[in-house]
Amino acid sequence: MTRRHAYAEDALLDHDAVGLVELLHRGEVSSSELVEASIARTLEVDEHLGTLAVEMFDLARHRARDPRGGYFSGIPTVVKDNADLAGLPTQHGTDAFVSPPAQRDGDFARMFLATGVVPIGKSRLSEFGFSGAVDHPRLGPVRSPWHHDHYAGASSAGSAALVASGAVPLAHANDGGGSIRIPAAVNGLVGLKPTRDRVPQDALHRNMPVRIVADGVLTRTVRDTAAFLRESERIYRNPALPPVGDVTRPLDRRLRIAVATEGVGRAASPEVRELTLKTASLLESMGHDVEHIDPPVPDWFADQFLLYWSMLSLFLVRTGRRTHGDSWNPANLDNLTLGLARHCQRNLHKLPVAMAAMAGSERFSRRHYARYDVTLTPTLATETPQVGHLDPTRDYEEVIDRLMDWVAFTPLQNATGEPAVSLPLATTAAGLPHGMQLAAGRGQEALLLGLAYALEEARPWPRIQD
Repeated sequence: MTRRHAYAEDALLDHDAVGLVELLHRGEVSSSELVEASIARTLEVDEHLGTLAVEMFDLARHRARDPRGGYFSGIPTVVKDNADLAGLPTQHGTDAFVSPPAQRDGDFARMFLATGVVPIGKSRLSEFGFSGAVDHPRLGPVRSPWHHDHYAGASSAGSAALVASGAVPLAHANDGGGSIRIPAAVNGLVGLKPTRDRVPQDALHRNMPVRIVADGVLTRTVRDTAAFLRESERIYRNPALPPVGDVTRPLDRRLRIAVATEGVGRAASPEVRELTLKTASLLESMGHDVEHIDPPVPDWFADQFLLYWSMLSLFLVRTGRRTHGDSWNPANLDNLTLGLARHCQRNLHKLPVAMAAMAGSERFSRRHYARYDVTLTPTLATETPQVGHLDPTRDYEEVIDRLMDWVAFTPLQNATGEPAVSLPLATTAAGLPHGMQLAAGRGQEALLLGLAYALEEARPWPRIQD
């Protein structure tokens, strides 16, 4: 395989974010050294992987000389280019308009920066985050650092590729149909989609009729993800949710775990099914009660989710001129965005049912979690596609069918608002990472983190630099 990473004998070495915080506290490195190393690594991999939407290296260097307080003070990162950072454009992965610099930080960035991180730039995403792969007609794809010929996953792919390649220890991601979990799965990372309203969101996501998007981070270790949730909760605490708290060790109690290898209208491939069953056996060997079940998702869910998803595209297309002014040029939209908008237009009469189905999906999920603590599925139904498979210049029907075949297990938690985490517990015969998804009921991030710690200890993740 053609791997692309930037691990080196510099200030970052191969430490995760928590490890770097410890080095900073001991005075063994400086924030400026970390940021400089991160910039150098990013430049090295971006040329091959296509990860950055816009850089802010000079500002990062300036901030690193006197970083603001917070647990992650001085730790380099990137922010996905659908979240506002003051002074930078928010281009949403599209050529359909020209974004002016944001006047202020968005709600997520304000919280994220308050943890002390130092952004070195913004990461690329698919057009408006609609595709499961970042592949731009002009800029090309975001490629996996594990294999140059494969995609780096869903709309948070730029962030994922930078974390997996060692350029930054953690990075912002968000998830409206799997875009934290999918890039985690294909890049050998930890990707936890938090419960709805756990983490602050920008207005675009907050004002959706059904708020399917959640913000979080991509990391290489469970403890980095746990530290992010702990620190974000210290800044923004939702009293309607049970606290995550400071989760630092493996869970030590037996769980009731349901295992499913059929997802939203699609079954896992034979190879992925076998990998999932091996993970189920691992959980059973750890003392958990494991039960194999039929798909926990109703047959109608796939069509209803697709219609709701397409409604978001139709809204963006119809309001583009009003939102973006004279720079709006719908001729530059890709075929997937336009095809989704057409799909919604043709099915407007069904949209109320789809919205009600999304809003009501938590009811059948609550019944499921009255019986089980956790659900294990593969994160994705098949191995990571090669570059070109989801090219958005292809015919819409071809792309959407291929996308639905691949992304069959992640959308449910976006509708229900429940948490789920992808862990790098499997490797395909071709040597590619393949994530396993663990989902739980509303507000149960601490449970998922405890189980994730135990699995990380029982089966340490493969490392790209080995």
